[in-house]
Amino acid sequence: MADETRIKVVAVDDDETILEIYETGLAAAGMEVRSFCDPKKAREFFAEAKPGAVPDVILMDIMMPGVDGISLMGDIRSKEAAAHIPIIAVSGLNDAATLNDALLFGAMDYLVKPFDLDTLTEKIKKAAELSRKRAQKP
Repeated sequence: MADETRIKVVAVDDDETILEIYETGLAAAGMEVRSFCDPKKAREFFAEAKPGAVPDVILMDIMMPGVDGISLMGDIRSKEAAAHIPIIAVSGLNDAATLNDALLFGAMDYLVKPFDLDTLTEKIKKAAELSRKRAQKP
């Protein structure tokens, strides 16, 4: 798969084991993964990101120390370069209130940990297709 067609994913999760699963599993599926264990560093990345440097899809944990995923989604949505990027919330929380908040504040999809890697990969592919269509609009 050529670099320009590879799906670029940014993953934000305070659990390094989950980030390793993303990095190895999604890379094996032909995706390019950049991960952040510290949500504050992810916030800085998106604050400084130029339109060509943003990913196709964002994987966002909800419960993280310092900055929770819901707040970070709001920050990302406020940046012009990243406002169009689909966010998939991935969380150990499986309650209606958390799901509702995630969707209300910018997630397009929600996946509960532990997750099936094939299911996640399919969700990312669908989100990336949407992301690329949105990015092409004038």
